[in-house]
Amino acid sequence: MLRRLEWRARLVVQSALGGEYKSSFRGKGMEFDQVVKYEFGDDVRDIDWNVTARLGEAYRKKFIEEREITLLLLFEDTPSLQFGSGSVTKRQALLELASLLMLLSAVNGDRISLLHATPQGYTLTKSATGRGRVMHTAANLLGHPAPPILDGQEAKIPWKYVLKAAPRHSIFVWLGDFPGPSQPDVWPVLRRQYQPVGFRISDPWELELPKSGSQPVYDPTTGELYTLNGGSSAQRSAHESWSQQRDKAFQNLFPKDSDRLSLTAGDDALEAVTNFFHQRMKRFARV
Repeated sequence: MLRRLEWRARLVVQSALGGEYKSSFRGKGMEFDQVVKYEFGDDVRDIDWNVTARLGEAYRKKFIEEREITLLLLFEDTPSLQFGSGSVTKRQALLELASLLMLLSAVNGDRISLLHATPQGYTLTKSATGRGRVMHTAANLLGHPAPPILDGQEAKIPWKYVLKAAPRHSIFVWLGDFPGPSQPDVWPVLRRQYQPVGFRISDPWELELPKSGSQPVYDPTTGELYTLNGGSSAQRSAHESWSQQRDKAFQNLFPKDSDRLSLTAGDDALEAVTNFFHQRMKRFARV
């Protein structure tokens, strides 16, 4: 699967995306270059007041865009990902998406750190770069067994450690199914530290219940079987309320449309990611 994804990643970077992958994350990954004279039209926020006071005329700090992007991927591996109403579970779809993001980054020569969090703990692979190391990191993630269903539901994410896991202005990509309304206490700080992006995976039944008929459903978060009745107005009403709350919580975490991607298990992950980068490119092109 990795080799197939790598071939598709190279093809899309060379054709559909071009330079848009990097430009979709520009704007904050800047490093100081030198101090130059301030000219009309320059950003006043870049004025170096110490140099200006010492020399008696306005000088500003000049910045250049960092060529290397660092991605910090958080894969939130919870039992709820093991649900699937079709041929693909949410976990399988999210693993493919995470692998694809790593391979896209490898093609562009970026640095990648992966935090894999489960209810049992977490592992961090730091600053992998180059095809071989990135392929190894992706292969380890794909080969990691799914967490036990009845041994805790929430992933143990070390949020304070996350703040120190990558350089400032890195791209923080949070991958999960985001079932609840919780927001980490450190989220306001993290938003200033990194460029956060959310990739949410859903099952088709989480978006819309089957319209008719009764279906036996296994809930991996409880280990129990339920009867889902698409013709029940009470069940459809409860589902709609839950879905709206879930969408609202995800939007609160990532208010801008170009900072979040919602993907359904079974969708073409590469097409969705390509469209996502196009959207981000348009956003930064307007800045």
